[in-house]
Amino acid sequence: MNTAPTTPTVTAEPYSAAERAAVYRAIDERRDMRHFAGGSVAPEVLARLLTAAHHAPSVGFMQPWRFIRVRSAERRQQLHALVLAERARTAAALGAQGERFLQLKVEGLLDAAEVFAVALADGREAHVFGRRTLPEMDLASVACAIQNLWLAARAEGLGLGWVSIFDPAEVGTLLGLPPGARTVALLCLGPVHGFYEAPMLQQERWAQRAPLSAVVFDEGWGQGADWLPGASAAPAA
Repeated sequence: MNTAPTTPTVTAEPYSAAERAAVYRAIDERRDMRHFAGGSVAPEVLARLLTAAHHAPSVGFMQPWRFIRVRSAERRQQLHALVLAERARTAAALGAQGERFLQLKVEGLLDAAEVFAVALADGREAHVFGRRTLPEMDLASVACAIQNLWLAARAEGLGLGWVSIFDPAEVGTLLGLPPGARTVALLCLGPVHGFYEAPMLQQERWAQRAPLSAVVFDEGWGQGADWLPGASAAPAA
């Protein structure tokens, strides 16, 4: 007797032109926000955003993401102090670029309506499926959840910024993470006065987006993808 589970199917019909345009618009206009307008996020909107995050793909369906909402001003100030400490260490590590780095706004922890710490759950070593040779796929899965939340926030007209300038051990101690868990992001979320026309670091001339032809290859590393619109047939440098 065949006891294999049946998998329900959803129609494979493409979205309408308007639906597709909305998806691509959210992707194109998503920004790593640093400037927030205070305000608040309605509970039902927050629930939608976290549901979107929780519907992210994960390797072996391990769902390693944990979201900690930070609501108290005191706890936010403590997180802010940890970020400032690492900001100084990062500036020192950047050498000649350090002073320029210190001029950049890198977080909105005290201004955003909501702050979430995102952590990798403990017990991840029990998940072998898809991780035997690539154990870092737990982090990749969490990144997918954050991206889901990011795009959903943009669709809701809310800004989101990913802060990674902190010592994970220090933040873990502050937030009471169990052994084996690890903080990977502090997310600032909330209303903004407007979205940057381009990524902030691009606007500040810190870096520029690489052309698509520089990151897409054909058949092997460095082999130019001449099928890309506007790409030449020459191999990428």
